[in-house]
Order: sequence, then structure tokens, then C-alpha cells
Amino acid sequence: MNVITERIKTRSEDSCGISDITGLVVDKLSKTGMKHGNVTIFVEGATGGVTTLEHEPGLLKDLPELFEKLIPSDKDYHHDKTWGDGNGFSHLRSALIGPSVSIPFIDGTLTLGTWQQIIVLNFDNRPRSRQVLLQFIGE
Repeated sequence: MNVITERIKTRSEDSCGISDITGLVVDKLSKTGMKHGNVTIFVEGATGGVTTLEHEPGLLKDLPELFEKLIPSDKDYHHDKTWGDGNGFSHLRSALIGPSVSIPFIDGTLTLGTWQQIIVLNFDNRPRSRQVLLQFIGE
């Protein structure tokens, strides 16, 4: 069993910015030479998240609208009173989605569905660069 750790960077200019990193993960997987195993994708930072989604224009609008309904950005949060940075909603959205996802790969191919892409989300209230850790475990 081998473990290979890689990093990629993403950048988002807006709150609830969505970056499709599927191609980058596929590229890193092919360079490992591994055929069977799992990759854990972990976004570093308390106001980011990672999940899978169909990366298409409608959902790129629907997802931010859903977050605004569930966790409004214009509400006062206890975090904001503590730190004064106005991004309490960002932390809550991040906690809801989570910082990581694990995807199996078989015969050197990620087991994603036809319309399923890996996305990194920036929930912060300002532009952010994100480090995304990829840990491939397999053979």
C-alpha cells in the first residue's frame, strides 16, 4: 500500500465561489501511477468546503441561493461579535459541507458519476486562495 500526498491551489474572488478541481485531481492521480485505492481531498481553512456536484450554470446559481436561505449572510452571528470579521455565516456554511471528501479509484479512474465533479467552495466574505491537499492511498 502506497501513500502519496499532493497539493493544488484554487482561487475564488467571491463568497460562495465554486471551483471545479476534477481535472486537477485526475491529472494528479494519473501521475501517481496508482490503479486502485482512494483519494481524500481536504481543503485547508475554516471557511472552505469540498463536495461533489454537477458543475453546470443552473446549479452554480442554485447552490449559493440555497446557502443564503439556510445560513443568511446578513444575519448577526455570535462569531461576528467575538471577532468582528463578519464571516460567521462562512464558518457555518463550511461546517455544513465539511472540509473533505473521499473518492475511490479503480483501474486508475475516479469513480465519479457521469455528471459528478469535485468542487471546492469559498464561503468567506472576501476573495481567498485555498490549499487543497490530496492524499492518494492505494496501489
